[in-house]
Amino acid sequence: MQRFLLLSLFGLAAQLVDGSLGMAYGVTATTMLVASGITPAMASASVHLSEVGTTLVSGVSHWRLGNTDWRTIRWMALPGGLGAFAGAVLLTSISAEFATRWIAVFLLLLGIYILFRFTFGRLTQRKPRPIRGRYLAPLGLGAGFLDAAGGGGWGPIATPTLLASGRMEPRKVVGTVDTSEFLVALGASVGFLIGLNRADIPFSIVGAMLLGGVIAAPLAAWIVKIMHPRMLGSIVGGLIIFTNSRTLLKEAGVTADSRYLVLACVAVIWLAAVGMAAQSVLGERAIRTAGLAGD
Repeated sequence: MQRFLLLSLFGLAAQLVDGSLGMAYGVTATTMLVASGITPAMASASVHLSEVGTTLVSGVSHWRLGNTDWRTIRWMALPGGLGAFAGAVLLTSISAEFATRWIAVFLLLLGIYILFRFTFGRLTQRKPRPIRGRYLAPLGLGAGFLDAAGGGGWGPIATPTLLASGRMEPRKVVGTVDTSEFLVALGASVGFLIGLNRADIPFSIVGAMLLGGVIAAPLAAWIVKIMHPRMLGSIVGGLIIFTNSRTLLKEAGVTADSRYLVLACVAVIWLAAVGMAAQSVLGERAIRTAGLAGD
């Protein structure tokens, strides 16, 4: 029961992050599961099987709130599902040792990207207009493949890319990416069910993650209200970097003293980034307050 509750908290935390940022459910959940001793293939399989349910709930919620662009979903979702299927098949065909290192490197890079994106990044918003399908389809295919092969990547790749284009409203970017992720999770799940022995799939983990994710879905909107996305992105990015740095150092056979020294440096950089994000948020609020006062 204690393990079930812990895994449910993993799912809850991952969905809160994803619902607030439009990304990082897979990255956050896979990082937690691999760090707890679950093999990369089983961790990614568990995450994607649970995502079939959580993305369905999330997608329906976004649709009801008008946060979806169905044209973009049509162009991205099917290639994303096909890419996720291919990534899942690849992950189940390689050794667990190699997969652990590959997953850790991939998640570490995504963590660095998320940390710097939300700590220092600045997005510009141009007049909304349709994005060409010849651009969306390859984006969906690549993001879906990396999502399944790396245990996460659909949101961290698709959401910032669409936001950076400046052609969609931020709320529609988040809603569209979350809604289209249903087919990505479904494609990856089919690939894992084919590539893995079904008797070995930890359905108890899937159920726990699903329960936590479904509970968190309506809470994500509340998190958005109380925490600025820049702050949440910096915190999550740093957590992913710290956890996967620990995994890589251990896999490389680095001595304990050296590991602690490196991780301490990572923690200092992480805290500094969160502090800079907080200063940026306060600065933005001060500018808005001054503007309102001037009016």
